Amino acid sequence: MQQTVYIPREEIDEELTIDFKKIFFTLGNRKFLIFKVFTLVLLFFIVITFVSVKKYRVSADLYINKANSSNMMEINPYAIEELGATGGMAALMSASGGALLNELELIQSPLVIDKVIRENNLRYKKLFGIITTRKTGEFLSAEKFVKKGISFENKKGTNVLSIEYKNKDPELAYNVVNSVINNYIELHKQLNSDKAKSDQKILEAEYNRAKQTLNQKVNTMNGLPEQSMMSTGNLAAMSAFSNSAQRALSTIKGQVISGERSRIDVTEEAAKVANLSSKLEWAKMVDKMSDSSKVLVIKEPQKLRDFEYSSPKLLINILLGIVFGFIASLFAVIFVEITDKKLTYSMLGENIIYDLENDFSDLKLLLLANQDKNISLVCFENIPENIIPQLQSFRNIHLIKADISGEFVESVKNSAEVIIFATVGKTNSKLYKQIKTMLMEMNKKVAQEVLIK
Repeated sequence: MQQTVYIPREEIDEELTIDFKKIFFTLGNRKFLIFKVFTLVLLFFIVITFVSVKKYRVSADLYINKANSSNMMEINPYAIEELGATGGMAALMSASGGALLNELELIQSPLVIDKVIRENNLRYKKLFGIITTRKTGEFLSAEKFVKKGISFENKKGTNVLSIEYKNKDPELAYNVVNSVINNYIELHKQLNSDKAKSDQKILEAEYNRAKQTLNQKVNTMNGLPEQSMMSTGNLAAMSAFSNSAQRALSTIKGQVISGERSRIDVTEEAAKVANLSSKLEWAKMVDKMSDSSKVLVIKEPQKLRDFEYSSPKLLINILLGIVFGFIASLFAVIFVEITDKKLTYSMLGENIIYDLENDFSDLKLLLLANQDKNISLVCFENIPENIIPQLQSFRNIHLIKADISGEFVESVKNSAEVIIFATVGKTNSKLYKQIKTMLMEMNKKVAQEVLIK
């Protein structure tokens, strides 16, 4: 069975309306409150600028020359040759891609940070400056310091690392950044030196082994040189008629071949020794250069003066004061409008005449349009004397004093509609709400709310 649900057309056509005029009068009525709250909040944020703890920010930029990531490739020309032209370039290109990520990990590692912490005596302090914990007085951990103390950043698209540290002590801020740079450079030198010594050790062992092999082959060389065959012409001629000459010629050829083989072995081994000797010389040069660093400080950390703090900033605090002052003022208005013991604009309904004397024509138009209805004028305050004669000209209205009583109920009972007369800031808000609630329960429509100055 199909069920049909009826939705009143009034609910479909109902729209959200905002009475900007009521909002304007509400804010205008509370302008002094808004000014006071806004000024107090703004002054509060300005005062914070001068009384809060100053923070000093020291920064530096490092250029990392990581086009090549190996000492052998940077110094030894044989490294690229051995890798091959294509393989060598691919190695170089791949090294530059992830080099800065490696450097970020390296500079944040305990190898650097632990030394920085100890050089600057960075220790766990009391919790909230009062409570002593088990870690109080101990050196900070590298992980804790990196997460909450210093910051590192790779500038996008560059080989530049930025270091930044903020502290309330400008001298400490400078020392920490300077210490990071020095220890990072020293770590680079150590890595370069270890790499160079490792390369040198491997090459030296291989060179000694190749040289020993060469000496052995030189000592064991046998046979005749190739030029010996040039003097065997007569012997070759005799070999056609004499077996002894044939055997002698065969022996000479064997000795020449054996001598040629020995010469080739010795030549190859000598070339290998020469090649390793050249590489060993380059490795020794790298070892001598290992105390140089690939890190270039392109922006030195600067010692800051007392007034060169980074936070708090006066301009930022003024902007914050303006924003929060506006928000606080709005909340203050809402709170006062809700809790005020006198009638406020926000308590009024939708149909309002804001000034009886100036807008009496609007009220008169309403009364003329409803001459066939019995209308009660519920008065919370006295209507001005100059208005009363004009109202008395209408036969379908009668004045009633707002009151919680049986007489009031009887007076309103026979009315089709009600018009309320009240004064903002004077009429008792509790009585006003009670009367409106009573009229609602009696199904009496409030046609208009008229404000008396």
